[in-house]
Amino acid sequence: MSAPPRVLTVAGSDSGGGAGIQADLKTMLALGVHGMSVVTAVTAQNSLGVQGAWELPVAAVRAQYRSVVDDIGVQAVKTGMLSSAELVEAVAELIGGTDAPAVVDPVGVSKHGDPLLAASALDSVRTKLLPLATVVTPNLDEVAQLTGVRVESEQDLREAAAAVLAYGPRWVLVKGGHLAGDAVDLLTDGTEEHWLRAPRLDNRHTHGTGCTLASAIASQLAKGQSVPEAVAAAKSYVTGAIAAGFALGGGIGPVDHGWAFRAGPGPSGPGTPAA
Repeated sequence: MSAPPRVLTVAGSDSGGGAGIQADLKTMLALGVHGMSVVTAVTAQNSLGVQGAWELPVAAVRAQYRSVVDDIGVQAVKTGMLSSAELVEAVAELIGGTDAPAVVDPVGVSKHGDPLLAASALDSVRTKLLPLATVVTPNLDEVAQLTGVRVESEQDLREAAAAVLAYGPRWVLVKGGHLAGDAVDLLTDGTEEHWLRAPRLDNRHTHGTGCTLASAIASQLAKGQSVPEAVAAAKSYVTGAIAAGFALGGGIGPVDHGWAFRAGPGPSGPGTPAA
C-alpha cells in the first residue's frame, strides 16, 4: 500500500493532550494524513493553564527536522510554539530549504493567557518566518502582537489582514473568533477575499482550537487542495470539533479531534469531516 500524505508539525508538547503536537497529530490522523513531529518545547500543562515550559536546544530541533525530512519527506509543514528568537530563526531556515507548503500558527499565548513566545522573538517571526508562510493563521491577540492593529469589529479584519500580509506570507487567515456574533474569519492573499462564517457555539471547552485549525489546513494542503479549499475544509472540521468539545479537569477542556469518528451528527450531519 502507498503511504498517505505526510505532514510535519514543529511545535511544543502539551502534557494535557489538548493542544500542541498532541492536538496536531490527532487532527492529522482524523483527516487521513501521516503526522510526524519536531518537538520544540515541553510544557507542564493541564485544563487550568501552563505550569512550566522548557525549550529544547536548537541542535535537537534541527536534528529532528532533518531526520524526518531527509528520509521520509513531507507534503506540508505546520509550525506552532517556537518560544525564542533562536528557535524561530532555525525553523525558518529549515522551512526555507523544504519544498512544501508551510502553515504558520504564530503562537503567542496559551488559551489561559500564559506567554509562549518571548517578546524578543517577535521581530524574528515577522522578518524570518512570515515571509516563508503559505498561510499564516493569527488570532486577534496575535495580530495585535505582531502588527499593533487592534480589531474591534468585523470591519477591522481587512486592516488586520493587510498588516500581516505586509510581512510577506502568501495568504493570511485572520481568525475573528474573539469577536461578538458568528465566528467569522477572513482569508485573503491581498487580491482574493474569502469570508468564512460559522455559528457561535455555546461551549467553553475550546482548548487547542488554533493548533487544530492550522494542522487541519496543513493536512488538506498535503492532499493537494488549494489554500481556499483547504481552509474551508479545515474550518468545517474545527467547527465540529468545537461543538463536541468536552470537560476535562477543573478548567477549559479540549475540542474533540475525533468527533467525526463518534456516533451521531456533526455540524453538517453524520459522517466524516470534509476531505
